[in-house]
Amino acid sequence: MEEFHTEATDADVVARVRRGDRDAFRLLVHRYQDMLYRHALRMTRHADTAADLVQGAFVKAYAHLDRCREPARFGAWLFRILSNRCKDHLKSRRRRDLRLDGATQYLPVSNDDPSADLVQAELRRQLQRALDRLPEIQREAFILKHVEGLSYEEMSAMLDVSISALKMRVLRAREALRTELQEVL
Repeated sequence: MEEFHTEATDADVVARVRRGDRDAFRLLVHRYQDMLYRHALRMTRHADTAADLVQGAFVKAYAHLDRCREPARFGAWLFRILSNRCKDHLKSRRRRDLRLDGATQYLPVSNDDPSADLVQAELRRQLQRALDRLPEIQREAFILKHVEGLSYEEMSAMLDVSISALKMRVLRAREALRTELQEVL
């Protein structure tokens, strides 16, 4: 077996896997597992669930690799598989207990003023509740834009959704969050 370098493009790796080199798929797993896990964790707020969803996405991608029409965009295709799995999980479990720990960690906490800490903790709780009430597609768009820091172009490639639709989802999420948090702030 010839050596396979990490510089290989996704299209090169997919071609090798399709030719029967199952070990080449490890490179794709290595390339995308951390990003996928972070997204699944932010969507589900449960580490075990996120790990299961990511593993399932990789299994599905491997089993259906022949359906990947654009191997050069394997990462975007894989992300859509995971995104759909997350949404299905949230719908099937009717989970509304999501948290925004990842985003709220950036809110300042004062070690010198306990009353300020209480205000910040309450703000975090209110922000979590407001985010939990968003529809999944708005929550996902908001997280990708404002927590992951992705551009609309990157989001569009990952989700296979138009940039204008993503901008609308983020706008609606912001408006809903603003309305929910108006009385707290």
